[in-house]
Amino acid sequence: MHRPLLPCAVRRSWGAALGPALGPALRAAASIAAIATALGAQRPVPGVRLADLTWVDAERLLDSSTVVVIPLGAGAKEHGPHLRLKTDDVEASFYADRVLSASRIVLAPAINYSYYPSFVEYPGSTTLRFDTARDMVVDICRSLARHGVRRFYILNTGVSTLRILGPARDTLAAAGIVMRFTNGGRHADSVEKAIAQQPGGTHADEIETSMLLYMAPQLVDLAKAQRDYHPGAGGLTRDSLTAVRDAKVFSRSGIFGDATLATREKGRLYVEAHILDLLEDIAALRRTPLP
Repeated sequence: MHRPLLPCAVRRSWGAALGPALGPALRAAASIAAIATALGAQRPVPGVRLADLTWVDAERLLDSSTVVVIPLGAGAKEHGPHLRLKTDDVEASFYADRVLSASRIVLAPAINYSYYPSFVEYPGSTTLRFDTARDMVVDICRSLARHGVRRFYILNTGVSTLRILGPARDTLAAAGIVMRFTNGGRHADSVEKAIAQQPGGTHADEIETSMLLYMAPQLVDLAKAQRDYHPGAGGLTRDSLTAVRDAKVFSRSGIFGDATLATREKGRLYVEAHILDLLEDIAALRRTPLP
């Protein structure tokens, strides 16, 4: 995951969250997380996994009233020395499971390879060409749309992937198919403003490491977490000369931010708020008129 950078001026101290002087922003963050948790406890009609169906079952489900959710998270992309290459995939799977349990959707298999050019200098990281990544999304949606589906939601955990999802959405729209995708979220953004302590960062940082401490703590090695933050925009590079020459961001560790500030409670607040964003996105898509 690589989130848009929030300005430092709107950040709040996390220390207040642990004492009686809980500030208004942090109370709001806690309330958002509580709402998402409560929604999950209401036992709504759950969705189904496409891969678990027979084609006969799929034929009955795949019609114009169906929302198909497709998780998109890198299966191999660097996340510093303290998080696994599969971090984005772990996040996408966690969010997909929660959405599946709370919304009547059809959950398609995840896309684990896509457009991640910013991380290729770090061994193990993979990327597809822009056209390949865009067309993969288009082809998957078109294949399922042949049988009646007209609404798709890409549960996106990346930032560079936004660059291919926009054109994919426009291509599908020309064929009468409505596709939407995750691009931040007002609840999660509000929580991040309340809890983040780092001066800046968007990747393998305080927030993302906190998310993994909540989602899958066994995959986090906090002893190797670092503060590695050099303000800038562009892809990450391990070479300081390349950073200057190619206008990239220098990061020897692959971290962009301060992972040492991560806590499980920050992760809980952020993740539960983001689940609320996802459910709202999907509900809005369900209400969207078909062309």
